[in-house]
Amino acid sequence: MTADDDQTRRSVDAVWRLEFPRLVAGLTRIVRDIDTAEELAQDALVAALEQWPQSGVPRNPGAWLMTTAKHRAIDLLRRKERFARKLELLGREAETDAAADPVDQDEDIQDDLLRMVFTACHPVLSREARVALTLRLLGGLTTEEIARAFLVPESTVAQRIVRAKRTLAREGIPFEVPYGPGLAERLASVLEVVYLVFNEGYSATAGDDWMRPALCEDALRLGRVLAQLMPDEPEVHGLVALLEIQSSRAGARTGPSGAPVLLLDQDRSRWDQLLIRRGFAALARAEALGAAPGPYALQAAIAACHARALTADETDWHRIAELYGALAVRAPSPVVELNRAVAVAKAHGPLAGLLLVDALAATDALKGYHLLPSVRGDLLDQLGRSAEARQEFEQAAALTRNQAERALLLERAAACGGDEASENR
Repeated sequence: MTADDDQTRRSVDAVWRLEFPRLVAGLTRIVRDIDTAEELAQDALVAALEQWPQSGVPRNPGAWLMTTAKHRAIDLLRRKERFARKLELLGREAETDAAADPVDQDEDIQDDLLRMVFTACHPVLSREARVALTLRLLGGLTTEEIARAFLVPESTVAQRIVRAKRTLAREGIPFEVPYGPGLAERLASVLEVVYLVFNEGYSATAGDDWMRPALCEDALRLGRVLAQLMPDEPEVHGLVALLEIQSSRAGARTGPSGAPVLLLDQDRSRWDQLLIRRGFAALARAEALGAAPGPYALQAAIAACHARALTADETDWHRIAELYGALAVRAPSPVVELNRAVAVAKAHGPLAGLLLVDALAATDALKGYHLLPSVRGDLLDQLGRSAEARQEFEQAAALTRNQAERALLLERAAACGGDEASENR
């Protein structure tokens, strides 16, 4: 392979990663089948690998791939007599693509992507299936990449994706954006998937690494696309604001050896100010739309409190505790209550926080959740109850499946000092 061929191959790979979601979304609208759409997109990729080394990368590679895939769709439909009428329509569409208004084409692509988002994240699928299908179709990740990110066998990811497609086909899920009352429910599912992907990258549940930055980047990219597609939905902007601000800390969350560095110990000069500004702008857009803040906008406001503090001592914990109180009303959960307890402890003292944590521990709602004993250990340590704190840190270390976090917790157990809390992650 020559240097030019190698460069062309890299160009094809880059274009493919960018255009794959748009290709599959557009082709699914035409053939009404995700598997077939993926096959047609793959055929277009093969054609590009064969032709571009000789002809060069076209001026608009995405349009070239889509046109090539559409021609193959026409060939496919031509072989099926029952699609004769649709074939005629597609033929006219392919002939006029070159003369079409680029703005109209962009709008078509946006509509197709939005339909694909809502299809891949349909509540009829399990959470695991929604995440895998979304990363495959909209993130452009291979099954191998998804499996590596979530530390599961590649065969497991492949089965989830296959079953998800079969479920969508069996249930007759339409390739469309819901309207009316159904939109809020489906949008919540879409945002949840993006949030789950980001969280797995931000604080990996298992494995050796504290973070998986590629997953954070994929989730943030999906969130930004969603914000462009749904500019009037405040919670979409709230989620993007949260992800932007959280992402800004990535460079400061690990030390030179890869060991975790908790929020209050981080070098804030390493926080990405561009991402922070983007997060503030997204939060302002969410607030400007006038709706009562939803769970993601409230979490973004909490993240913004941290981002505005030049030092850990300047953090407005009273405001954070208020925001967690609002979040507990808007989206009640034991994890939210645990984070609220951390904020209350910072604002009103460790004993006030410990009372809330102990109340949570008495309910068994977070039984097996390693951050409960971790937070309790920190509060006990602040109160000078070192022996009890050590036991809590050791219990937390035994519960976590993340090796980097286990090492940190055992270090805390040995020292029984410093600051550690769920909210500080």
